[in-house]
Amino acid sequence: MSVRQSSNSARARGLTHVPPGEVTLQDALAALADPVRRSILRELAAVPEWTKACGTFDLPVAKATRSHHFTVLRAAGLIEQRDEGARRLNRLRRPEFDAAFPGLLDLVLSHPGP
Repeated sequence: MSVRQSSNSARARGLTHVPPGEVTLQDALAALADPVRRSILRELAAVPEWTKACGTFDLPVAKATRSHHFTVLRAAGLIEQRDEGARRLNRLRRPEFDAAFPGLLDLVLSHPGP
């Protein structure tokens, strides 16, 4: 196994995905309160699942801050991520989140602007 394969496997093992049904309303609202995270969700809602890599989002933040935002969204049950080669792809967990918090994501995604 190459060093790159080993590193990618270790990176993937570090991903934690919380089921939306285990997220409190407070945690969901906190994740949705940030305009950068809402921007990420809007972009994901506009594309097919697993087609948007982390590095392709147009965000006004540093790489470390970007990573933090994705971690918060995963912890709130809003997104799922998987590694494909050197890219980390994303999926909006809309059906699962809608089941836990009906209408909340629709409201957030329909609100224009930051």
